[in-house]
Amino acid sequence: MARPTSATIHTDALRHNLAQARARAPHSRVMAVVKADGYGHGLERVARALEGADAFGVAALSDADRLRAAGLSQPIVLLSGFDEADDLPQLRRLGVETVVHHHSQLAMLEQAGEGEPIRCWLKVDTGMHRLGFAPEDVREAYARLAALPAVADGIVLMNHFAASDEFERPQTRDQQRVFAQATAGLGGARSLANSAAVLGWPDAHADWIRPGGALYGISVVEGTTGADFDLRPAMTLSTRLIAVNRVRKGERIGYAATWECPEDMNVGVAAIGYGDGYPRAAPSGTPVLVAGQAAQVIGRVSMDLMTIDLRGLPEAKVGDPVVLWGPELPVERIAEVSGTIGYELTCSITRRVRFVES
Repeated sequence: MARPTSATIHTDALRHNLAQARARAPHSRVMAVVKADGYGHGLERVARALEGADAFGVAALSDADRLRAAGLSQPIVLLSGFDEADDLPQLRRLGVETVVHHHSQLAMLEQAGEGEPIRCWLKVDTGMHRLGFAPEDVREAYARLAALPAVADGIVLMNHFAASDEFERPQTRDQQRVFAQATAGLGGARSLANSAAVLGWPDAHADWIRPGGALYGISVVEGTTGADFDLRPAMTLSTRLIAVNRVRKGERIGYAATWECPEDMNVGVAAIGYGDGYPRAAPSGTPVLVAGQAAQVIGRVSMDLMTIDLRGLPEAKVGDPVVLWGPELPVERIAEVSGTIGYELTCSITRRVRFVES
């Protein structure tokens, strides 16, 4: 094997996390969000592991095509909605449901030719201010959809929370209130809760929950990891030491010479870098595990390599395994020191990393 970097996907963890979502929202159906190639874990792999979900959520029609080609028959919802009239025949061919969030989409549906009616999810902008109809426009949009032969019965009403990961912040409660007022008296199922709302806002579970990162064992609640919510990490990113060098006191490590050796010491070199998807922004002091023992990144992460402080590991040797994140080292810890979230890190794994299922 020319390069030892691998991402091991724990399919049992995916199934466990789906069960946890169901346990937290026992009266809701579950849409498993598998966009961005299953949050970097592999779309088809993830969908097969989560085949117990009631539906899948994707961001691109190409992902829906891949799921159907893989034999998945569950409902699929296009979360960002269709972009042009030419998408409508493909929605019908694949049996894909679509979010409708803009007046231009209503116009395209009104001009749609004959064919199988398309199930629609009407999105309400309750405060995220990204996609969705303004509250005062919801009733008109709903009426237009309900009148169309191209639209299937059973419109689902939905929104998206902007700050549900902050359990004490009032914005989520405000968005719930806006949603309830905008949709009062309208028929159809409701869907409000993303991952953080599944974990922290039980009164927002409604008819459908839409967990994403939680299914992969990742928390975006500040200061927590998935384990705090009984979630299990679904990815272990690992590599090996390919060199152990003795470096003298005062010598500097890596590009821009940002880290100086405080004493004569052993420095490990691991075969991983930002070319594999590990964050270049990870500073000196970022934790790693070498042969199961705690160690730290020193110097700048480069494209193919990183350097590791081995002062506390005198027995470390070439070939020892290095874990960058996984069950024993939560990805949230690496994300926090790198100024991002765990979602971005798992989504950033590149094609040269070897994927393994466990």
